[in-house]
Amino acid sequence: MAREQGGEQGGEQAPALVATEGAVRGSREPLMSVPLLRGSSASESLTTVLVAFGANVLVAVAKSAAAVVTGSASLVAEAAHSWADSGNEIFLLIANRRARRPPDRAHPFGHGREAYVWSLFAALGLFVAGAAVSVTHGIQELIHPEPAERFLVGYVVLAMSFVLEGISFLQSVRQARSEAESFQRDLIEHVMATSDPTLRAVFAEDSAALTGLVIAAAGLAAHQLTGSPVPDAVGSILVGVLLGVVAVILINRNRRFLVGEEADPKVRSAAVRALNEMPEVARVTYLRLEVIGPRMVFVTGDVDLTGDDTESHVAVRLRALEAKFCASPAVAGAVLSLSAPDEPTLQA
Repeated sequence: MAREQGGEQGGEQAPALVATEGAVRGSREPLMSVPLLRGSSASESLTTVLVAFGANVLVAVAKSAAAVVTGSASLVAEAAHSWADSGNEIFLLIANRRARRPPDRAHPFGHGREAYVWSLFAALGLFVAGAAVSVTHGIQELIHPEPAERFLVGYVVLAMSFVLEGISFLQSVRQARSEAESFQRDLIEHVMATSDPTLRAVFAEDSAALTGLVIAAAGLAAHQLTGSPVPDAVGSILVGVLLGVVAVILINRNRRFLVGEEADPKVRSAAVRALNEMPEVARVTYLRLEVIGPRMVFVTGDVDLTGDDTESHVAVRLRALEAKFCASPAVAGAVLSLSAPDEPTLQA
């Protein structure tokens, strides 16, 4: 995708397009070596969300039944947590689907940012339906304590839930690890930095779920050993606080991507190096890769071309460079301009 205004310049545009296509065929490899610009399929994110949704629904049903049978406050909190997660996965599925809609006249660069809107709804749901309910129930249990019973049922359900949540967590870890390697990041760094909000949400929610299960088991065991419902109620409150912290982190990350955030500095540096390696580029003085959706960027930059061509030839060569960027499915658009002679060269 070259500059949009270029398509409205009439007959003079045809030679430029021919030259652009030939240039793209000749050398797109340098830019394709940049991790983000290689593009990535969204199918794995969809699989990650579907696995999480299936696991959370099964776990939510089991925890709800166990909460009724045992009367445990921690299990009630865990049931609320899993139902909140199940609802959140629906928002994440909507986010994944709507963000992949193709560009149209009103949205020339696609609908990628919709992923952050629906993921923000999911994070708010986790805060309200998960954190608030768990904390409120724990406080009520402290004020009006009720003894639990049939502890074995609770332990069995918690163990089964740990296995199912673990399967979902491992799927998100597998996806995150493979992506992190290409960006030369560690796992947690990539989860926090990735432009894919569905991967981050599933990883964070599953991490919180596994931690919450340990807290719930500890609260249930303390309730059984002491005969006091207080540890169980405290466990419910702790699960709620944990969910609240995770929700606030997810809300903040989605907010930052909605406002607009530049791609990782490592990716920008790699793109600058790749441009400098091209024979037609003498130097790069400005380059910005703005994230506009999951694994999608818009590129703007200033470059100094080799040689001393006429203005019309320079325009053709700039279009060719833009087309090289847009050959990647991860680039929604690119606009390159000529550098001024006095502009300093970017250091990769």
